[in-house]
Amino acid sequence: MPRPVKWRKVGYIPRDSRFVPEGKPESDIEEIVLKVEELEAMRLKDIENLNQEQCAAMMNISRQTFQLIIDDARRKVARALVEGKAVRIGGGKYTVNICRYNCSKCGGTFD
Repeated sequence: MPRPVKWRKVGYIPRDSRFVPEGKPESDIEEIVLKVEELEAMRLKDIENLNQEQCAAMMNISRQTFQLIIDDARRKVARALVEGKAVRIGGGKYTVNICRYNCSKCGGTFD
């Protein structure tokens, strides 16, 4: 049985969720879906200019998982730009809050 997917912490939810190439009728455009956590990975790495380890920590994931997410995100955006496809942002396995719980009995800290 595979491991359950860990919720990715995001700090930004976009107001605009669809981007369409100019001059093409919307009904004729193929769409690429960019997950919210993929957008967050690009925001942290490319806009906030954080290193990969900092980005992974902020998203509450491993560095390897961060690399997989950002690679997929960049590939999707590049395809949309080169092939003239629309980008819709939505879906994914994310949360905007991950709360820490401190156990008074054992002293452990949990998400």
